[in-house]
Amino acid sequence: MAKEFVVAIELGSSKITGIAGRKNLDGSISVLAVVKEDSTQCIRKGVIYNIDKTCACLTNIVKRLRTQLRTDITHVYVGVGGQSIRSVKNVIVKELQTEEVVTQQMVDELMDANRTMAYPDQEILYAATQEYKVGTQFQLDPVGIPCSRLEGNILNILWRKAFYKNLNKCFETAGIPIADMLLAPLMLADNVLTEAEKRAGCMLVDLGADTTTVSVYYKNILRHLAVIPLGGNNITKDIAALQMEESNAERLKLEYASAWTENNDIDNGQTIPIDQDRNIEARRFVEIVEARMQEIIENVKFQVPSEYDDKLLGGIIITGGGANMRNIERAFRHHTHIEKIRIAKTVTQTVSSNDPDINANNCMMNTILGLLIKGDMNCAGKEINPDGDLFDDGIGNTAAGNSDIHRQPRKIGETGDGIVLTEAEKKKAEEEQQRKEEEERRRREEEEEEERRLQEEEEKKKRENKPINKFFKNIKKFLDQVVSDKVD
Repeated sequence: MAKEFVVAIELGSSKITGIAGRKNLDGSISVLAVVKEDSTQCIRKGVIYNIDKTCACLTNIVKRLRTQLRTDITHVYVGVGGQSIRSVKNVIVKELQTEEVVTQQMVDELMDANRTMAYPDQEILYAATQEYKVGTQFQLDPVGIPCSRLEGNILNILWRKAFYKNLNKCFETAGIPIADMLLAPLMLADNVLTEAEKRAGCMLVDLGADTTTVSVYYKNILRHLAVIPLGGNNITKDIAALQMEESNAERLKLEYASAWTENNDIDNGQTIPIDQDRNIEARRFVEIVEARMQEIIENVKFQVPSEYDDKLLGGIIITGGGANMRNIERAFRHHTHIEKIRIAKTVTQTVSSNDPDINANNCMMNTILGLLIKGDMNCAGKEINPDGDLFDDGIGNTAAGNSDIHRQPRKIGETGDGIVLTEAEKKKAEEEQQRKEEEERRRREEEEEEERRLQEEEEKKKRENKPINKFFKNIKKFLDQVVSDKVD
């Protein structure tokens, strides 16, 4: 078994998926192991609500991967996604006293100022630079250009603090060190969209079980990101409202549901069996499914910012489990009036695997593959001794903990696209910032104290050099000399 591999974990609303893979010299990916755990009892709409059960699932994922790989796992890559993730535009301006050449330090100062932005109950997961306004011109890289006013246009990706803390708490409690937290929608986009689509302008729609994630790109830049709390499970629940178990409703959805059906194609006399004793008219079933799909697609279309509404020349790219519904492309064309629709069945990289879910190319493994492809640190530990401790879970045996993966807080530009700092790393960064601020405060106090001392000395010299002071000083010196002579 390979002793160098990357491990990634995706926490979804229906299942938690763990994957291990090796990157080959030709750029392809060899998947070594894939395991899944049901998450319906601990994750809802991509968000953890039961920490204990999530920890148990994560521990099982790592144990099963370790057993298949016969190697300890030192750390893992984790996908961040789910309800309440959204993007907010922010503008930071730096006024210069005179016309100066823009330096990297100036750009870093803009990003630092952006990181201090406070959003109530929200955590800044990632800041995506849109462009910089240098004078009156927009530039992607302003360094080296002279100007008197520098403006940074930044897209902040936000998530509720409680969700962010719960995710970090689960991995900390389970004792699973995190190599990096990765913004799942960005990892997905990087690996299913083409450069031409991102450059021309496109919308990526990930139809999940409980949520639908929408990402808008234009000129190779992320322009908008939102997670809609609607997904395939909503259709299942609508069907289950016909008084049936959700498992039966899911079966009917997979077997009969169509996202779009022409009115003339519906047979008014046709029925669909619900169970042994009941049937439902095909027309009613179609109306139930299409009503929910229309709601989802209209919400997706509403997410496109008005300034990019007519710039999506790359069209709409659909992926996720919901993309497998029949006539999904026709439904999107009808409700969005965008003709160019593509279904991303799998990632753009070459992937080899013996796992049937990977080889199915059914849109459902794209996100976890994107996380795997992004990982660049070896997650393999020591080889398992078959005669060793049977009760040793082997988690993190060679990694001290989340806070020790990156021993020094990473600086701006060191994290890379789509990387979210863990809570431990953010805490280290805050402590480092506080230390620097304390050192700067002490330095200023010492400088101020030295300046006061020099001023006092200067004032003392000035007083001594005044004519009246010189006169009295000479008188005193003369009297002292007279007294000394008398004594002698």
